[in-house]
Amino acid sequence: MAALAARSSTTVGTTAPWKALFLSHVSKLSSPEFVLSSLHPDREPESSAAAVGSAPRARYLVFRGMWAELPDNRHNDAAKNEAIYESALPTFTTDMRMEKVPEFLASSAGHGAAPQSQASGGGGPVEAVFWVKEAMTQWRMRGQAFVVGPDIEGDIEGDGDGEASSGVRTVKREVGQRMRLLHPGREADWSWTRELTAHFGNLNPTMRGTFKNPPPGTPVAAPVSDPGLSLGQAVSDLDDPIARRNFRVVVITPMVVEQLDLSAPDTARRWRFTFIGRETAGEQEQAQELRAGEMLGEWKREELWP
Repeated sequence: MAALAARSSTTVGTTAPWKALFLSHVSKLSSPEFVLSSLHPDREPESSAAAVGSAPRARYLVFRGMWAELPDNRHNDAAKNEAIYESALPTFTTDMRMEKVPEFLASSAGHGAAPQSQASGGGGPVEAVFWVKEAMTQWRMRGQAFVVGPDIEGDIEGDGDGEASSGVRTVKREVGQRMRLLHPGREADWSWTRELTAHFGNLNPTMRGTFKNPPPGTPVAAPVSDPGLSLGQAVSDLDDPIARRNFRVVVITPMVVEQLDLSAPDTARRWRFTFIGRETAGEQEQAQELRAGEMLGEWKREELWP
């Protein structure tokens, strides 16, 4: 089995203190939708010059569970990873041809170019907002978005040297160090590719078929060069070459999570959870800048005025 190559040897040591309540709230939603904001590079009008700034972009997405904790689906025939890891890393699925994928790369520290959006990578800043009316609670998560693609355990250049791309190394390092190992010694039994395919299998055939739509955002009047692309297709084959070429899972690594509880308007409450990390938490638990909050494992919790 493919091991977690290129991962940091350090994983988180405790479950995120906000995770259980968040998942409990999200389970109340008939459809777990949320708004995701990202940064879109602005360019000079009628110019191909490098980005000169950024503009916000927002869209609704569907929460697909936490990374390494794929929700059960009796209709999913894909092989699934065992529960060797757990995480507090929200996921969603997307088409690599959509604008948000190159946004995650271009706004990252590495400033990835558009052609790189076909590969794993990213790290651009994002904010996810969930409103759960049933609990009268808003959840906001600020962090980075990492794209998991078909090259995650291979070589996208196809030269057979097995050398992972810089994007793959970044994803496995940044996402891997936020995964909590539940069964030490079984790391090699967990596969990134298996997790990616299982996410594809968790979608219904019609949703899988959307990855064979004409290129999103292109004019309807423009000819579609690939005869395999059209609306309304249903995909049963988990290895459909066109759909899988375009399919991606995006993993959010939250650095700040805010919970705003409006269930009792006259006594509304708000908390902020900040990811500190195991080493920092151990070194700075008594530091002055942390005394305003309570250390809960790798997270600092502070209560704020709503």
